[in-house]
This record gives sequence, C-alpha cells and structure tokens, in this order.
Amino acid sequence: MDDNDHEFHFRSLLLGDQLSLEAFELVGDDETAGYRFQILGEAESEPFALLGRLVQKMKRALSMKHLEPDAGRLLIANTTVRGRIEWNGEEHAPQPCVMIDGRRIEWNDLGAMLLAFEGWQFRLEMLDPSDEA
Repeated sequence: MDDNDHEFHFRSLLLGDQLSLEAFELVGDDETAGYRFQILGEAESEPFALLGRLVQKMKRALSMKHLEPDAGRLLIANTTVRGRIEWNGEEHAPQPCVMIDGRRIEWNDLGAMLLAFEGWQFRLEMLDPSDEA
C-alpha cells in the first residue's frame, strides 16, 4: 500500500440485473480526481462479498506505483502504466487527461513522459471500469 492516506466514498447502483459497487476518492469537491474503483456482480449477489472483492482490488491498485518523481518532474517508473482516461473539464476546449496513481496528468505531460521511450513499441488497451487493469 502507498504511504498516503486516502478517503474513499462508496456507492452501490442497481443496473438492471447487475449490482455495481463503486469506491471513489474525493479530492476537494472534484469527484473525478483521485482513485476510482468499480466492481460488478449479479443483482442477487451478497453485497458484503462484493465489497470484499472491491477492497482487494483497491489494495492491489494502491500497492502499485506507475510514476516516480525525478528532479521536480514525474517519470514513468517501469514499462507499464495503468490509469483512467478523463477530460480537463474545460467546456470551450475539451482535452483528454489521465489519472495515474490517483493524480491528474495532463495529456502533454503524459506525452513528455513517453519521450523516454522513443522508438519503443506500445499496446493501448481500453478496459471497462469494472475490469482489473
């Protein structure tokens, strides 16, 4: 687990024949900032069993670090980066950004981090929020 304290809020949603449990970290008033986790189960599932699976998923994710500080900037720690695609929140000029290790990384900053891997191949795979990344 990382050394930072995280405060998560939980919610459950009944989506037809599925039960969704979500955990999201509030950073200020911004629900899209910080970590976010989801797990799906059958509508008849035992909610506490699903909650246990969600907590295990959270622990696994919090134990991994994909970015490391170096001389006042962030670098990709290894060769794998996991995160979530978001947007910058600007209605007049929407741009993508990503959440990595619970922090917002602007698209240009991610590009600068990727320059360290110039010439390398990569695979970009999109996963449902309820899947394990």
